[in-house]
Amino acid sequence: MTEHISPENIRLLLVLIATVLAHFLARRFFQRAENLAAHTDNIWDDSLVAAARTPLPVLIWLAGIFYALHLIQRQTGEPLLEDISPARSIVVVICVAWFLLRLIRGYAHNLVDSRLRAGAEVDSTTVDGLNKLSRIAVIVIAGLAIIQTLGFSISGVLAFGGMGGIAVGFAAKDLLANFFGGLMIHLDRPFKVGERIRYAQQQIEGTVEHIGWRKTILRSPDRTAIFVPNSLFISSVLENPSRMSHRRIFETIALRYDDLDKMSAIVEDVEAMLHNHPDIDAAQAIVVGFDQFADSSLNFTVQAFCPVTDGAKFQASKQDVLLKIAAIVSKHGAQMAFPTRTLYLNPTPP
Repeated sequence: MTEHISPENIRLLLVLIATVLAHFLARRFFQRAENLAAHTDNIWDDSLVAAARTPLPVLIWLAGIFYALHLIQRQTGEPLLEDISPARSIVVVICVAWFLLRLIRGYAHNLVDSRLRAGAEVDSTTVDGLNKLSRIAVIVIAGLAIIQTLGFSISGVLAFGGMGGIAVGFAAKDLLANFFGGLMIHLDRPFKVGERIRYAQQQIEGTVEHIGWRKTILRSPDRTAIFVPNSLFISSVLENPSRMSHRRIFETIALRYDDLDKMSAIVEDVEAMLHNHPDIDAAQAIVVGFDQFADSSLNFTVQAFCPVTDGAKFQASKQDVLLKIAAIVSKHGAQMAFPTRTLYLNPTPP
């Protein structure tokens, strides 16, 4: 005795078979697409395949389930299943937003990796900032689309949000200040990850390790982690030594008073040495001149600019310059001065 299969059950069975088949074809498609993308230099295809690999199968199964529920509702008239259409639209919005978020994150990651493998310079701070802003935009748009699908007026929600935003702004002004400080960092780019920054007023100095929306993490010279609120970056003067073009050598050289007649020749030789020194930028101002009659010495100043900005290399260049100055002083028979005091004694008569 065979059981009679109703047309509705046949439709449900066909929906199940179609869903399984679509899922199988999607898996085969992604396997093929991954193999093809691996042999290209374009990072977009890798990002697209990786971003769609999970959301698309989920969307296929959910579409099959919702269509099956629609058939059941049409067969049975179950009132609980009348809200399938809005739920289906919400699921589509969520899956599309999920895909876009994965695409944005994956493309940013692939972009940085490809540039590093090619040995090219990449501004990871800018990439990270655009990544965050794009993902926030996707989330906001998806949220508004869901609200519209649920039957709410977007204009009314925005108006209510404007009034509520005033109250929230007063309650969370520090949090908002930090958020906008982080936004300004990503837009103005006063520094990026890996650069060393300094706040003289706050006595804060360190290498940037992470830029977040609320705080920025620095690593101090003694390797201590410093958590700086982003609001500080829009209200204080920032120094970025990592972006200096030159380092300045500025020294005062002291000679004895006995070497006054040799001062002019020494100054000329020191200036000529600086103009010909390989670590000194002759296009910048080079100033060497007799400066002061001090208490125990005759002082002349030396100013020059070194194009080497690395601290250790600059120190080596500065050491070489100072040793050459000392050799010039010695060549002219002069000597460096040091604080001295002469005491005159008036002998008493016997």
